[in-house]
Amino acid sequence: MSVAHFDNSVSGNGWFPYSSSPEQTGTVTGSHFTTVPNMTSFSPFAIANDGPLPVELASFTSTLTGREVKLSWVTNTEINNSGFDVERAFVGTTNSVWLKVGFVYGNGTSSVSHSYTYSDRNVTSGTYSYRLKQIDNNGNYKYYNLSNEVIIGVPTQFSISQNYPNPFNPTTKINYDLPFDSKVSIVLFDLTGRQVASILNSSQQAGYQTVTFNGTNLASGTYFYQIIASGENQSFSKTLKMVSVK
Repeated sequence: MSVAHFDNSVSGNGWFPYSSSPEQTGTVTGSHFTTVPNMTSFSPFAIANDGPLPVELASFTSTLTGREVKLSWVTNTEINNSGFDVERAFVGTTNSVWLKVGFVYGNGTSSVSHSYTYSDRNVTSGTYSYRLKQIDNNGNYKYYNLSNEVIIGVPTQFSISQNYPNPFNPTTKINYDLPFDSKVSIVLFDLTGRQVASILNSSQQAGYQTVTFNGTNLASGTYFYQIIASGENQSFSKTLKMVSVK
C-alpha cells in the first residue's frame, strides 16, 4: 500500500506520494484507516494499491473464416475478474466508434491459466479493430487491444442465405454476398404470388451484406422472398421461404 497527499494550497500541484523520508512513510491499519507519523497539518489523503493488475493477459489473437472473426485470449492470473466486454470499431473514419458485440464471463480470482474465445459472426466487409474491456466485480475496468486489424474481404460469387430467425416475429435478417457493386432487389410474396413487401431496392457495394426486415404488418403464414442482383454484366436470382408467426 502507498499513501498519497493532496496539496490544496494556491501553489499546490495536486496529489503526490507522502513518503519523502522514512519518518513520513504512512502505514495502513485495517481496511479503512491510515497512520502517517509527524503530520503537522490536515488535508485529503488517498490510499493506493501497488499490487499486480487484476488480469495478466498472456495472449490475444484473431482468426478469420469468411465473415466470422474468432477472438482467442489467455490469462495467466486473474483477480476479482467479472469478465470481458468484446468491442469492435470500424477502421476508416476519423473518430472510430467502439461497439460492444459480446460479453464473456471471467473466472473471478485464479492463479492458473484460463483460455477464452468469442466469435463475431456475419461481419460486413471492411477493416476492423477489436479490444477487450476487462471488468472487475467492483466496476473498475482496463482495455486490452488486439495488435492487428481484421480485414473482411469481398466474396467471390453471388449468394443469399436463409433468413434468421425463421420462423420470426416480428423481425428477421437476410445475409447476401455481392462479388462486385450491384443493383439489388429483394421482394416478398405471399403463397398466391402477390407481392406484399419490398425489402430492399437499391445499389449496394461489393461485400458481405445484411438487411433486416420488419414483418409487423404481416399476418402469420408462409412467404417467399426473392433476390435479384445484377452488376458487371452478371446477374443472380434466387427464391427462399420464410415463416411469420404472431
